[in-house]
Amino acid sequence: MGEYSTLMARDGHEFQAWLAAPPARARGAIVVIQEVFGVNRHIRAVADAFAAEGYTAIAPSLFDRVRRGIELDYSPASLQEGAGYAKQLPPELVLRDLAAARAAVRNSGRAATVGYCWGGTLSYLAACELPIAGAVVYYGRLASYLDKKPKCPVLYHYGSDDASIPPADLEPIRAAANPPSILYVYEGARHGFNCDQRDSYHPQAAALARGRTLDFLTRRLSGERVPHEAARS
Repeated sequence: MGEYSTLMARDGHEFQAWLAAPPARARGAIVVIQEVFGVNRHIRAVADAFAAEGYTAIAPSLFDRVRRGIELDYSPASLQEGAGYAKQLPPELVLRDLAAARAAVRNSGRAATVGYCWGGTLSYLAACELPIAGAVVYYGRLASYLDKKPKCPVLYHYGSDDASIPPADLEPIRAAANPPSILYVYEGARHGFNCDQRDSYHPQAAALARGRTLDFLTRRLSGERVPHEAARS
């Protein structure tokens, strides 16, 4: 459904982004933020699925600042490689690329970010720094960034069995939720539970989180308020 486009950040950096258009008039725009595996087949499919729901979806290739065309699988070696690329990218540089992606879809209306793993962390930072209407965080590591405050509502998805993000790390997120945000924990789900190409894929949790994400996006991108809620399910 989508195709690659070339974008330019404000500092002159050119990079690729997977852009998927909806079949009819856009209901809004979604910036899909990659894991440490690049804009691979899974992330492109995620963007295409949001486009099928009526949104203009764009997934910027954030690793282009380090090396172009990075597309990794989910092997341990790829995880180590991707994590190495991510460590070379200060958040302020990545936010420039996210801002450029947001600007590229400005004609589609209000925008939100949806990020996974590393992208979940960046989705939170986008909520703190960029003019967006909402942000969705899938198992983002936020402990180092909770001094920053989101400027829009955030929807959080975490797995109860995520070995890299223990339950204790979620309590400060709940406590700091402002403006009104929603945090869900999925019993039996591990890190990466949304990705059907990972061993940790949890189809029930992924489907439930997707439904909640689509509801959140409908509310945020149509201008409705999301009531305060902190839930476990």
